[in-house]
Amino acid sequence: MNAQTYKMIAIQIGDSLKYSISINEIDRAAKSVFSFNCEDFPDDSITSVRAHRIHDWILTLAKQKLTQDERNKLLCNFLDLITSDENKEYINDLLMKSGVSDISKKQSSEFIGRNFHPEIMKNCSKLYFDGHYFHAVFEAAKIYHQLVQDKSQSIKEGQDLMLHVWNPDKGTLKVTKRTSSTDKNVQEGIAFLSAGLMRAIRNPTAHEPAHLWPIKKEECLDILSFISFLMKKLDEAVYSNLKEQ
Repeated sequence: MNAQTYKMIAIQIGDSLKYSISINEIDRAAKSVFSFNCEDFPDDSITSVRAHRIHDWILTLAKQKLTQDERNKLLCNFLDLITSDENKEYINDLLMKSGVSDISKKQSSEFIGRNFHPEIMKNCSKLYFDGHYFHAVFEAAKIYHQLVQDKSQSIKEGQDLMLHVWNPDKGTLKVTKRTSSTDKNVQEGIAFLSAGLMRAIRNPTAHEPAHLWPIKKEECLDILSFISFLMKKLDEAVYSNLKEQ
């Protein structure tokens, strides 16, 4: 990628992010990724101070004696830190059209390598690849909730649903034989983990705007792995009619 392409990227990215991040946040992100100081590249067409700072950091990167792959990787790492969820799809498209494809390959490897439950692969992959981490997590939590309702044949909601259907004594979903103390501990653990998912993830994402409850990429992957674990346990569970006990 030549210097002119980097300049085009610097201008477009600066313009798209100038209202969503502060100068201090830009500098903190840059200093955590780059080992050089920011140089000044005057451009009268850029009127925003924040857009100009992003522009200067990117053009300073372009001057460094690095391989193309090294430079692209640093650029992607920097932009990942300063780009909000609502801007990620645009930034990813811009980078891919400009020949910086590392970000797409890296995201694909990180996501697929987690070996998620098929429901997460089917329903959350596009949201993740588009950078909508908040919505990917919300979708996964909703799907788990619906799957539990369907398999348990329950109309309860949220935390009450999970504590009821996974109950180690009377729950309608059995992931163990529920005879030994260890069986019951595991069963109760699934109940608490599922209830915690409802309290800590599903409820906040259902009631809070995405910009007030941001979820970063690594957090998204970790949460999706947790929900995937619960989905796989649900697959192992069998329905137990209370009336037959």
